[in-house]
Amino acid sequence: MMTPKSGLFLFGACIAAIAGVGSVFELSSGNPELGTFATGSILAVSIPSVVLLFYAAVRNAQS
Repeated sequence: MMTPKSGLFLFGACIAAIAGVGSVFELSSGNPELGTFATGSILAVSIPSVVLLFYAAVRNAQS
């Protein structure tokens, strides 16, 4: 059963996934608007965030 807390975790996972995909496209364009370091940092943070937030959403919904 989905709870508001698991919904927030899932929302965060979606936002992090969108940021990760956007960072990949920015880096692949060759000239990221925020710079390579900032865009790479966003990508590096968003990938584990997606996994952890999605896992937290599933675990919270199961309990």
